[in-house]
Amino acid sequence: MMRPAIRFTLALVCVVALLLGAPPAPAHAREGDAVQMIPSDFSGLASQVRPGVVNIRTVKTIKGGGPVFRHFFGDRDPFRDFFGPFMEQDPHREFKQPSLGSGFIIDREGYIVTNNHVVEDADNIKVRLANEKEYEAKIVGRDSNTDLALIKIDDADDLVPLTLGDSDALRVGTWVMAVGSPFGLEQTVTAGIVSAKGRIIGSGPYDDFIQTDASINPGNSGGPLINLNGEVVGINTAIVASGQGIGFAIPINMAKGIIDQLKESGTVTRGWLGVGIQNLTPELAEYYGVQDAKGVLVVKAYPEDPAAKAGIRENDIIVAVEDQPVEDSRELSRLIAGLPVGDKVKVRLIRDGKTKTVTVTLAKREDEKLAQREISGGGDGDRLGMRLGSVDEATARRFGFDRNESGALVMGVDPDGKAAKAGIRPGDLVKELNHKPVASPQEFADGVGELDENTPLELLIKRPGAGYLALKIEP
Repeated sequence: MMRPAIRFTLALVCVVALLLGAPPAPAHAREGDAVQMIPSDFSGLASQVRPGVVNIRTVKTIKGGGPVFRHFFGDRDPFRDFFGPFMEQDPHREFKQPSLGSGFIIDREGYIVTNNHVVEDADNIKVRLANEKEYEAKIVGRDSNTDLALIKIDDADDLVPLTLGDSDALRVGTWVMAVGSPFGLEQTVTAGIVSAKGRIIGSGPYDDFIQTDASINPGNSGGPLINLNGEVVGINTAIVASGQGIGFAIPINMAKGIIDQLKESGTVTRGWLGVGIQNLTPELAEYYGVQDAKGVLVVKAYPEDPAAKAGIRENDIIVAVEDQPVEDSRELSRLIAGLPVGDKVKVRLIRDGKTKTVTVTLAKREDEKLAQREISGGGDGDRLGMRLGSVDEATARRFGFDRNESGALVMGVDPDGKAAKAGIRPGDLVKELNHKPVASPQEFADGVGELDENTPLELLIKRPGAGYLALKIEP
């Protein structure tokens, strides 16, 4: 029989062994399921990246700010409370105003990334480093479409550039840290998580924002959004003025190519297909036999532009570029804009239910030319919530019209627009507007333009299988 002393000793050894050993994993835990919780602190990360973040102060002539700035603030200036009586001037005349922003150093030559609206129209730019040294800066290049700018300081020693990370690898719920100068409070550090990705906020054609709840305020614009590895994954750009915990950052992967172009030439050159496009609605996808409603409908192929030269036509559905699937019009625009001018790219499309691949030589996107097309290309249809086209051989065959039948063919309808509320559907052919004949989409646009905005639009339409219908679009 074991002596009591020996039994006690063995029991003590077992208890110590259990205390020193690793606790067993919960029954539901599996390898790869580990969840990284709140870091114990962000002090080490802050110490690492703050030397690469700068404060930017400008004096500029007020002209309304950049596209993101205008979208969120309109005519209201978020710096009015900060600068006080200086702002109380005649709002209808131009005047000089100090402005605040942030930026971050990307190399030891003195190049600094910030937002376009921070330095746009600036008469003077001063950069203050984390070591409190100040330098005059010059603009290297700006891109208003993405609200990005590149500036440079000279003769600065011991610069600490930040490392650019991979925003595509970011996952919703990942911890991030924002550094900047909200309301002029330099080197302010805030932390939060990635709340969402791919946000469209209506600021421009290339919206693809990271949403975060890390505190961002006026003055943070242009500062970096940092991951836990100390890498820049976004450029803090916008806030919702009436919201709390809602900020937006430009993904660094989208910014990299733009930064390189600004550094090399001071401007940004984007690829251009030369097509008018719209998203596929579920009804259009069913009609064209496209699965999952993924793809982009071509509503216009402009003559003498790359797409038309390559054989792309109206009613083609673009589903991939260079084997990369295209789900909607914004994705197509971003994808094409990111490709070099002159590149020969393979575009996969669906035509008459069959898949076809064409090779398109990209041209340079010219925003002024594009703006003119938008003005003259039937913008009234967009305002009414419908896209118009002409009857060609393909649409005549699909809808049962005569090949040379005149009118404005409804190619697509916004389900929340005025046209949809009036009962208009894709495939309707507008024959008359307020009892006047309509021979083409341009005639329809011209006719709408001549009417007062409060005048109802009485349409005579020809609908396949139903004959003529009279519909009214209320103002």
